[in-house]
Amino acid sequence: MTQHFPTRQLRFFLTAPTPCPYLPGREERKVFAHLPLSDGPTVNDSLTQVGFRRSQNIAYRPACETCRACQSARAPAAEYVLSRSERKILNRNDDLERHLVEAEATLEQFELLRRYLLARHADGGMAEMTWPDYVAMVEDTAVRTHLIEYRRKSQDRGPGDLIACVLVDVLADGLSLVYSFYDPDLIKRSLGSFIILDHIVQAQQGGLPYVYLGYWVPGSEKMAYKARFSPLEILKPGGWSLMSARERGARPPSMRGGAKDPCDLPLSDAEPAEIEELG
Repeated sequence: MTQHFPTRQLRFFLTAPTPCPYLPGREERKVFAHLPLSDGPTVNDSLTQVGFRRSQNIAYRPACETCRACQSARAPAAEYVLSRSERKILNRNDDLERHLVEAEATLEQFELLRRYLLARHADGGMAEMTWPDYVAMVEDTAVRTHLIEYRRKSQDRGPGDLIACVLVDVLADGLSLVYSFYDPDLIKRSLGSFIILDHIVQAQQGGLPYVYLGYWVPGSEKMAYKARFSPLEILKPGGWSLMSARERGARPPSMRGGAKDPCDLPLSDAEPAEIEELG
């Protein structure tokens, strides 16, 4: 698939192999490039359409030598018809108010993120995230992005309690969910699914074709939930195509010669010795 970027030539780098966070016994590598400040939104659009994700001012995608399990996934909003169970999830959260706010970090958001990480991803790479790290994740970018806060309806004139939050990029062809977090104690609300469904509704209302969900990894329990959304498109060598029923139950591709959510999480700054430039 050929893609032309309306910008100066990008310089791509490849990270050194590290243990795969999704599939035991495997290693992952990422290819990445720095988004230009001048036309970052346009480049981000183009790279997202060919399977890249954004972290601050970096666009990256998996580039593992012996595995192609990670597959970009997006929901086609116009064709999406909510199931009965999905309508129940939306109704279960209809007491929440949606607030679109500028991409500016707040301590309230950070405190909720810390609770979420400690409860859901205590052993993940983001568990040690500091306040400056969070500020950089939200604010260090030149693309079109914003935060959606979900709050309980206030009983007075002040803001209601913050229940969930998601960082969202606005693309030419849809919405890209960069990272979401929520109150880990409110299990019955199914807040992770609710955030995705609510953004599908937002895309429908705004006439946007897609909601980009990051990477789906067959065989990974961490990523299995994405296959529950239907219809869902995945990126293959020939382009985007609808996920089949067979693919929803697929096991990860086999390796040749070998045995919260790093593919969806911020890519750490790599030391020069840990990366190599691609010519």
